[in-house]
Amino acid sequence: MTSSKVWITDYIKNPDIEQEILGEQLATEPHADIEAVLVWHMKIDQAFLSKFPRLKAIIRYGVGYDNIDLAAADARKVLVCNTPDYGTEEVADTAIAMISALTRGIFRYHELSKTLPPDWQENTLNDIRRSREMCLGVIGAGRIGSSVILRAKAMLFQSYFYDPYKESGYEKVLAATRIDNLYELLNCVDIVSIHCPLTSETRGMVDNQFIRHMRRGSYLVNTARGKIVQDIEILFSALQHDVLSGVGLDVLPEEPPPADSELVKAWRANEPWLQGRLIINPHTAYYSQHAYKEMREKAAKNALRVIQGEMPLNRIFYSEELD
Repeated sequence: MTSSKVWITDYIKNPDIEQEILGEQLATEPHADIEAVLVWHMKIDQAFLSKFPRLKAIIRYGVGYDNIDLAAADARKVLVCNTPDYGTEEVADTAIAMISALTRGIFRYHELSKTLPPDWQENTLNDIRRSREMCLGVIGAGRIGSSVILRAKAMLFQSYFYDPYKESGYEKVLAATRIDNLYELLNCVDIVSIHCPLTSETRGMVDNQFIRHMRRGSYLVNTARGKIVQDIEILFSALQHDVLSGVGLDVLPEEPPPADSELVKAWRANEPWLQGRLIINPHTAYYSQHAYKEMREKAAKNALRVIQGEMPLNRIFYSEELD
């Protein structure tokens, strides 16, 4: 039996941070005695698990875990953990930045300014509203969603949230209004910001019916998981016909986006009707120098707990996927 018990499956090319924490326990190659794996995007399924008969834990570097077959891991009694608390500020800041840029027309003005005549200051966008007169609806009031609400309240947005899994009374902690029905929330807010995990319940949640329940001229921001949106094309008509005034996406149903997408083609061509109304980031809301280091440190320390016989933090239970 070899002394190295932890293996990094993918993405990390220079494991200096992990090496400092795990030392000789960090394997350079996979082998049958591995007890914990640190995973970025690799698909973890039954075929993968069969290669590691001594595996005790799968630890996701990030928050989402939809690349891990929870049923297969549960059948093998292998623990699954994520790292949910490393980039809270970064994702919340990105969501708020997108909300601010869209509702204040920052990028629309940016494009407009390139061709303005001498009457410079008079070229205002008539649909811009005051923040305190707008309602923000957050779907998912976990660490990040709650952080978004607190930031939005400081900017004087009226804040609402929908989260059927948060304990009773949590609305008092946030001093926000709780709505117990998703479509009711969509009907009463001007901005929807998504912060829920990707599960069997939320996959494809943003569909045509979802958009039909949103207020006309409202805004949609998703910094959670791409496949919560059924298909990026459902946003094309909504934006083209002003059902939605703007959309901010850090995550996409397909990454990178398909070249034949009508919405993506219009966005890349900077078509006038879409200018400044669609913000797309390459799934980077989680990142800052500090968050990236923190994520790797926390994941490695969790792996160390496993091989030292301790219970790891942030366990994901198979039943959660079924809720």
